[in-house]
Amino acid sequence: MKFKKILMALTVALSIGLLAACEDGPAEDAGEEFDRTVENIQDAADDAGNELEDACEEAKEETGMEDDDC
Repeated sequence: MKFKKILMALTVALSIGLLAACEDGPAEDAGEEFDRTVENIQDAADDAGNELEDACEEAKEETGMEDDDC
């Protein structure tokens, strides 16, 4: 009988712990915000790199260089 009570208490405690882990807390929200910020920075860097490459290719084309790949 005592074993069943301990097992039931552990089951309830584990269930409560699992349910609590499913909720977004402040650390989860901060992590997601950080991920979005990093993604935005990466996108901005990609855009800047593409613009630079386009400008380079345009300059090479205007000067008549055969190799327009930058």
